[in-house]
Amino acid sequence: MVVLAGGVFVGAVSIYLAASLLPTAVEQIGGRELYAWNMTVFLAGQVIAAMLTATVLRRIGARPAYATGFGVFAAGSVVCALAPAMPLMLAGRGLQGLGAGLLSGLGFALIQASLPSALWSRGTAVISAMFGAGNFVGPAVGGAMAQAGAWRWAFAALASCAVLLGGVAVRVLRPDGVPAQGELRIPVWSLVSVVAATGALSVAGLSESWTVRLALVCAAALLLIGFVLVESRHPVRVLPVSTYRGGSAMRWVYLTIAALASAVAVETFLPLFGQRLGQLPPVVAGFYGAALSLGWALTQIGSASARGRAVSVLIPAGPAVLTVGLAALTLLFVPNASTVLVLVWLIALLVAGAGIGMAMPHLTARAMSLAEDPAEAQQAAAAVATVLTMATATGAAIAGLLVNIGQPELTAAARYLFAGFTIIALLGTGTARLSAGRVPGR
Repeated sequence: MVVLAGGVFVGAVSIYLAASLLPTAVEQIGGRELYAWNMTVFLAGQVIAAMLTATVLRRIGARPAYATGFGVFAAGSVVCALAPAMPLMLAGRGLQGLGAGLLSGLGFALIQASLPSALWSRGTAVISAMFGAGNFVGPAVGGAMAQAGAWRWAFAALASCAVLLGGVAVRVLRPDGVPAQGELRIPVWSLVSVVAATGALSVAGLSESWTVRLALVCAAALLLIGFVLVESRHPVRVLPVSTYRGGSAMRWVYLTIAALASAVAVETFLPLFGQRLGQLPPVVAGFYGAALSLGWALTQIGSASARGRAVSVLIPAGPAVLTVGLAALTLLFVPNASTVLVLVWLIALLVAGAGIGMAMPHLTARAMSLAEDPAEAQQAAAAVATVLTMATATGAAIAGLLVNIGQPELTAAARYLFAGFTIIALLGTGTARLSAGRVPGR
C-alpha cells in the first residue's frame, strides 16, 4: 500500500508544487509566453500514460512497470531541476506527466491484484486520498521553496522521493505478482482522439473569438465520440469490452466517475477568486484551492467501510451532494465578500468534495466487480485511473473556457465556472442511478 499510494502521491504533489514554483522559475529562466503550457504538457503526458497502464502491465509485469514509472518521473524531475530555459522545463514536465500517469494507473490496477475484493473500496479510498494530500503538501512545500529561492531543490526532492519509492517497489513487489502476459499493443487511435479533444478544449479556453470557441468545442465533442466508436470496434482498447456491451452498467460507472472527478478542475481558479473577491491573503487563498480535494479525501476514508445496501445509497447520493455544493457556490461568489460569507465558501467547497468522497471508492470497486474475468478486472481497475486523468484534463480545459467566457468580470467568471460544473454534476446524478445496483459478492 505504501508503494501504490506513494506513486499516486508524488504525481499529485508535483501538480501543485510546480504551480507554486513556476512563477519564480520564470523570473530566472524566462519563457513567460510558454508558461501556460506547463500544465497542458503534464496533463497530456499523464493521460497518455494512464491509458497505456493496462497494456504496459500485461507486457512487462508489475515490478518493471513500477520501476519504469518511478524512473521516468524521477528523470523528468531532474530535467526540471536543471532546466536552463523553458523549452527544457516543458520536456521535464512532459516526462513527469508520463511517470505520474503510469503510477496512478498502476496504483488502481494493483488494488485488484493485491487485495481481496472486500478491501477494494478501502484500498481505493487510501489511494484516492493521496490526491487530497498532494493538494495540501504541494502548495505548502512549493510556496516555501519558492519564497526561499530554492525552486530547483524542490524538483530535486521530488526526484529523490521517486527514486526511494522505486527502490521500495522493486523490493516489495513479487516478480510473479502480476507477470507479463503478452505483446505490447498500443491503442493509438484512442490516444490520438482523447489528446486531440483535450487540446481542442484547451485552445478554446484561450481564444477570444466566439466562432473559434464554438468550432473547437464541436471538434472536441466529435473527437470524444470518435474515441467511443474506435474503442467499441477495435480489439485494442483502453476501457474493458464490457463497457460497450448492451445492458452492462460499466459505462455508467465510468461516466459517473468522470462527472465527479471533473469537478476538481474548479480548484484551479479558487485562489484567484479568493484573493480578488474575498480579499484573502495568497497563502490562505491557495489552501482554499485544495478545500474540495480535502472534503473528498476525508469523506471517502469513512465512506469506504460501507457495505451492502448503504453502497447503493452512497453512489447516487455522491453526485447529488456535489451538485448542491456547486450550486451553492454559484450563488455565493460575490465581490467584496464578508468574512462570514468567505467561511461559507469553505463549507460549500468541503460539502462538494464530500459528495465525491461518498461515491468514488464504491464506483471503483463496482467497476472491478462488473468485470467478467480476472484479466478484465485488472483492465477495469487501471481504466479508473485513465478515466480520472481524462476527466481532470478535460475538466481543466472546460474550466478555462468557462472562466474565459465570463471575463473580464471576475464575478461572472466565477458564476459561469460553478454553474457549468453544477450541470455536469447533475448529469452525474443520472448516470449514478444507472450504476448503483447491488455490487456482486459484497
